[in-house]
Amino acid sequence: MSHREKLRQLELRMNEQVIGQEGLVRMLIIALLCDGHVLLEGLPGLAKTRAVRALARQIEGEYSRIQFTPDLLPSDITGSEIYQQHATTEEEQFRFRPGPVFGNIILADEINRASARVQSALLEAMEERHVTVAGKSWPLPGLFMVLATQNPVDQEGTWPLPEAQLDRFLMKVLVEYPSKENEQLVMQLVRAEQREKYEGISPGTDSAPSVMPDKLVGQQDLQACWQEVSRVHVAPAMEHYIVNLVAMTRHPQGVSDALASYISLGVSPRGTLALERCARANAWLAGRDSVLPQDIKDIAPAVLRHRLMMSYQANADGFSADDAIRTLLETVVA
Repeated sequence: MSHREKLRQLELRMNEQVIGQEGLVRMLIIALLCDGHVLLEGLPGLAKTRAVRALARQIEGEYSRIQFTPDLLPSDITGSEIYQQHATTEEEQFRFRPGPVFGNIILADEINRASARVQSALLEAMEERHVTVAGKSWPLPGLFMVLATQNPVDQEGTWPLPEAQLDRFLMKVLVEYPSKENEQLVMQLVRAEQREKYEGISPGTDSAPSVMPDKLVGQQDLQACWQEVSRVHVAPAMEHYIVNLVAMTRHPQGVSDALASYISLGVSPRGTLALERCARANAWLAGRDSVLPQDIKDIAPAVLRHRLMMSYQANADGFSADDAIRTLLETVVA
């Protein structure tokens, strides 16, 4: 099985476990191919955590889950130095104990329920791929992917992520309610899972024996995928299209005065690079060796929506970042 076929099989398996969220699954696969981080936003109970677990079950590596709460400390994420009472030398008196961030697939659950001080503990790890504790840097694994979930900011007990933190995420994916038909399939799937779980319990035991599923994608497979995605061709015309899209977020008056009144701050150069990288991954998944305009349009909302700062006027008029991106895609010609 080729590396591309393995990733397509991964997408199929995830869609069997996360019903009705094909767009979410596709964005997670693209982020995996881009070696990037994803922010998942949606109301509780919409399978955000389930999607992350479904991905982690198929990827070779260590899965860590961090539950963000108001009393969480930065050292609970990064780790800390532990005093060794019976150390024989001065150098051995303190030993670094790694935190849960030293994993491969990291679920940062409800990230916006912790304070900004704790949220910022992930900044260095996500961007620099290492953690500094007591003046010493500790490298993170080669495969390091943060999948953060958050509730909408108008929910009780949430703190909005700072702009610098948001920009570290390759994508922001909005998770919506499933259709009625898919919700019925979800009930059937969960009922089957419960039946399998409880029927496997032996008399006199508390739980069914746990069976670890085979990992579909190894880390060597991922490294090969990263190399293949990096070789996907981006023509100068496509580069020009990406740059024009981003430039219009910074100078929206070139589209209309109404759009200029809605966008306060445009996309950073990090967003330009993310758009190009995700377009290459989307083209590679489709079996092509070059990027088409549709690849850029398909991933533009997920890559750009959290990098646009909308004005108070936009919020008052109910004009979202997705509305702005839709206007730009309709206006800017490839």
